[in-house]
Amino acid sequence: MEPWNVLLASHVIAALFVLAIGPVQILRRHRDRIHRTMGHLWVAAMYYVCFSSFWIVTDGHFSWLHGLSAFTIVTVTLGLISAVRRNIPAHRGNMIGSYIGIAVAFGFAVSVPGRGIPRLLAEDLPTAMFVAALVALTVGVVFISLRRGGRSLNRSESKGPAASLAERDAGHAAEAAAKVDG
Repeated sequence: MEPWNVLLASHVIAALFVLAIGPVQILRRHRDRIHRTMGHLWVAAMYYVCFSSFWIVTDGHFSWLHGLSAFTIVTVTLGLISAVRRNIPAHRGNMIGSYIGIAVAFGFAVSVPGRGIPRLLAEDLPTAMFVAALVALTVGVVFISLRRGGRSLNRSESKGPAASLAERDAGHAAEAAAKVDG
């Protein structure tokens, strides 16, 4: 296994990001703008994890994990196409299957001695914990930001742009009346 470098570190961070977003996407009841936005982030990170894996080789040889990466590229793409075509059962099946695949690959990457992650855990546990916490915090911030943005956006969208302008004008009128009364 090669020493840690930018490609390997970014691959691991993207994989952790994918692992963290997966349960949020799978277990959340609402399939809304937040689901779509986080799904786009998940798909982009998943493609990065899969494609970058082809440059991460041991002794110049591919492993079964590279076959899993190729298969995952296909299943993520099929899941994305299914979502666009509104074939929700196929979308769900491909995306959950892709998530299970990356979870298996992560389990292998963490548990096999001699690989980069177990060495990092043994040699520099604080750094590994810091990266994992940073990824979890990032997913939390993205999710909360989307929720907050969704609330304010949804309120104005549900009533339409004209209603938003009318509400603003009514607010200004109320402020002006309060100044006259006060």
